[in-house]
Amino acid sequence: MKKESTPPGDDFEIRCPRLGHHLAFSYCRVENKGLPCFKVIDCWYRHFMIEDFLRKNLTSEEWDRVFNHPIKPKVLSLIELIEEAQKEKQQEQ
Repeated sequence: MKKESTPPGDDFEIRCPRLGHHLAFSYCRVENKGLPCFKVIDCWYRHFMIEDFLRKNLTSEEWDRVFNHPIKPKVLSLIELIEEAQKEKQQEQ
């Protein structure tokens, strides 16, 4: 069976290894502040030609931002999220 470059519709979901539940590709495509999740290729390559699709739909700068940078340790990411939430809360007061 030949794989397509077109992603499946929202009625098709797979289990997200990061979140632990099922999601459609439409979520994975924008979950990273409007950009794809850094694991999107690992998760979706079995279902369609994800890399071809992303290369056609992302600019080279977007591709680099998502896939060509070192991944932060989870603890560092959590600390950054906490600091960001604290700043937002202070601005609301």
